[in-house]
Order: sequence, then C-alpha cells, then structure tokens
Amino acid sequence: MTVMTVIRVPRSFLESLDDDVRRSFLDASDTESSEEEKAAAYLEERGRRAVDPICAALAAEGIECDIRFVEGDDPAEAIISTALNVDANMVVMGATRRLFTEEAWRSVSARVMVNSHLPVLLVPGARIEDTMEMPVLEL
Repeated sequence: MTVMTVIRVPRSFLESLDDDVRRSFLDASDTESSEEEKAAAYLEERGRRAVDPICAALAAEGIECDIRFVEGDDPAEAIISTALNVDANMVVMGATRRLFTEEAWRSVSARVMVNSHLPVLLVPGARIEDTMEMPVLEL
C-alpha cells in the first residue's frame, strides 16, 4: 500500500529563510542548504505530520506501506498522477468536507473522483458534533 500526501512548497517563503534560523527536526546537517534541499526538507517534515498516523494504524494491522511525499500546486492532479505512477488499483482518500453538498463538488476528493480512471473510496472524517461539519485538517 502506498500512503502519500501532496504539499505545496512555498518557495518564496523558503527563499526568505536563513539557514542559521531554520532547522528542521529531520535535518541533522550543519551545512547551508540549497533551495531544493530546503524544499525537500520542508516537504518531508510537513508530509510526516500527515502520513505517520496513517502508517502507524496500518502497521498495527500488519500492513506495510510505502510513503510518498509529493510536491504540487494542484493536489487532485498530483494524486491522480502518483496513483498512475505506482500502478495503483484504487485511490482511498479522507474527505474533509461533507459529501453531497454543492461545495463538496469543488473539493480535491471530488476532482479526483471525476478525473481519475481508478475507483475512488472516500473515508469520511470525524464530524464536529454541534454543526455536523467535517473538521478542517491543518498541517
């Protein structure tokens, strides 16, 4: 099973950072980083926050997973492209909005459902009890 997350790397933000000020928890080096190295470190650090809990739950069930961190400005296209690249049989996604509302059809998951040639399984997230809305995931 491949577990992936799509992250938009804010290049202008990374360019403004000083290597002496920013240190990734995943970065053990003491040398200055190129823009690409900064982007890769940012991508992995942010990606780990999203996929580690999923991989831990899969591991608890005895399911091994391959992790992919994908940089992209269009998450739906990145998901579809990655699914094709890993020869996936199905795309399983978490839904962060209520399904079957007009707004949901503009979501990443809806765009993947419409544009992918693979079956897509949407897993609803937890609901906020007083509004019955899906919570926004902040990474």
